Amino acid sequence: MTFQQIFHKPPETKASASGRVNLLGEHTDYNDGYVLPTAIPQQTTVQLGFSDDGQHHFYSENLQELVSILDIHHTPSGFASYIFGCIEVLKKAGYTIPSLNVYVKSSVPMGSGLSSSAALEVATLRAIRQLLDLPIDDVEIAQLAQQAEIHYAGVQCGIMDQMASSLADTQHILFLDTRSLERRILPFPEGTTIVIIDSGVPRTLATSGYNQRRAECEEAAKLLGVKALRDITDAKVTDTLPEPLNRRARHVVTEDNRVLEVLQGVTPERFGELMNASHASLRDDYEVSVPPLDRLVEILQNTPGVLGARLTGAGFGGACVALVASGKEEAATQALEQYNHAGYTGRILVPN
Repeated sequence: MTFQQIFHKPPETKASASGRVNLLGEHTDYNDGYVLPTAIPQQTTVQLGFSDDGQHHFYSENLQELVSILDIHHTPSGFASYIFGCIEVLKKAGYTIPSLNVYVKSSVPMGSGLSSSAALEVATLRAIRQLLDLPIDDVEIAQLAQQAEIHYAGVQCGIMDQMASSLADTQHILFLDTRSLERRILPFPEGTTIVIIDSGVPRTLATSGYNQRRAECEEAAKLLGVKALRDITDAKVTDTLPEPLNRRARHVVTEDNRVLEVLQGVTPERFGELMNASHASLRDDYEVSVPPLDRLVEILQNTPGVLGARLTGAGFGGACVALVASGKEEAATQALEQYNHAGYTGRILVPN
């Protein structure tokens, strides 16, 4: 079904936004820390037009689902909550938003930790910006998208996903200081390529331990007397905290330090080692991995040609990312075959 078939008239405009993969800096963004995402080729596209009946209508081609908003005081569920949230945060920012017809099509895998929600939010906001000629820049798009996810989708997310979807490209790594929003464009490690593999284990953020981890980090920062864990640079300081706050904080501090090490310049081999260390920290200290992810990462790390591998995204399922020597991409295929032979159903997402 096309926009024309659903809404009986052509769209007025359309906009797209990419998903993202995070190479280092996991669970640091809501601690005011440092991250290293890059955009992926898969995108979400939003087509937009004016609604004639005073109601919002949202259609997802992927889900083949049409949602009409009858009560603007009640947030819808599912994919519609993200679109509705974008409209509402724009209204709260002082903009008049008319009733809209919204058509969504996405190639960003859902539930894989590649920011399908941020891509939807950013694409929606870009399309509304174009339709209404709103004076909003790309950083403001990201900030509004984050507020939509927090207040209308119920995920206490940091700013990384939305900033990556709004500002990153597929040819570079985006270094972002999530407190100051200072950013820098970095090259990929020389002679390497990125491979992303879906573990086949879906995850949902709002119902997982994501919000719990954020609360644990806030409590740890409070006990350490700092605004956020980003203000701790020596991991030994976290030893004074009770379990499990000591391990949660240790992950954040060491992860921030791994990102800052890359910023100083490292070899491709060292970059891979830092990715491996990141996964171990996410598995043991932050406890957001699951056995299938650990198995996939272990296979990748032991495959010749793979320099490093780790889970990416919030964890609790989803995807992992591997840094592979250029020309050795078949190593990831071999690793996937070994993983699937053990009874799993993983698939390569990038390169697709």
